[in-house]
Amino acid sequence: MLGIGIAVLAMALSLLNASWLAPKPNGKLLLVAHRGVSQQFSRERLGRDDCTATRIRPPEHHYIENTVPAIKQAYYVRADAVEVGVQQTKDGRSVAFEDARLECRTNGRGRVRDHSVAELKALDVGYGYTADGGKTYPLRGRVGAMATIEEVLQAVSGQQLIFHFKTRDPSDADALAAAFKRAGTRLDEKIAFHGPEKVLARMGQLAPQSSVWSLAASKTCLADYLNWGWTGLTPESCRGATVAIPLNYQWAVWGWPNRFLDRMAKVKARVILIRDFNNKEALVGIERPEQLADVPRNFRGYLWVEDIYNVGRALQR
Repeated sequence: MLGIGIAVLAMALSLLNASWLAPKPNGKLLLVAHRGVSQQFSRERLGRDDCTATRIRPPEHHYIENTVPAIKQAYYVRADAVEVGVQQTKDGRSVAFEDARLECRTNGRGRVRDHSVAELKALDVGYGYTADGGKTYPLRGRVGAMATIEEVLQAVSGQQLIFHFKTRDPSDADALAAAFKRAGTRLDEKIAFHGPEKVLARMGQLAPQSSVWSLAASKTCLADYLNWGWTGLTPESCRGATVAIPLNYQWAVWGWPNRFLDRMAKVKARVILIRDFNNKEALVGIERPEQLADVPRNFRGYLWVEDIYNVGRALQR
């Protein structure tokens, strides 16, 4: 009798979490272009503070991450949203730039936040990029290309953007909100923010209609769901959350993909499919078109993409 009871329980749990019995997900696959169209680099033995501009592969295009041309081109090659790194300047403005310091990518020195917009505009944002150990620098000559957030907003008005706060200073949220005001752009549901908790807490006060999320909260939702999703219950930590699912963890997610997506939709949670989390505790997306084969055909949610230039064009074809 015990064996029969266990078999019945196993069957019930299997049906409860069966993806094929869940409603077909609504919507479509949405691509998030990390940094816009960007130069790809080797992640082999990549340290936490290593300069990625000196590790790029031979360039296939002339775009540089987080610049206005790179962001606009990302939408052209199939992106539905673009993630932009945000730094505050000495004069309280916000610029689109990935690193806290200037030495890696530019001909400047020191922290971004210790320079004014005018000083940053005088730098060459392509100065440090090399694919051959410093023999050649094919992307130099981009003086003035570091964009203010106002310039980004005005260039891609109406498009979905995700802003990544790169420091833990809550005043970065105020600087970014001021940039929206200067640009005449509303802080609405098309805009999302992620980064350190303290900055997001302030941003949530300034932009209650927008989505704010952190990697810590995403991991909490995922861990709670892996522990309790088999019961059919969705953890409270997932309510209104944004949860990132690494491709190599799909097998562990109860009811993946249809049942899981249905449960997340019912608690108004967003789902992002990523390649993995890297050693900087950051999201890493897919880098090659062939990795699309690991994405379920009926996945409906956000797919984080590092190389939108090739992945987006592959989907267009």
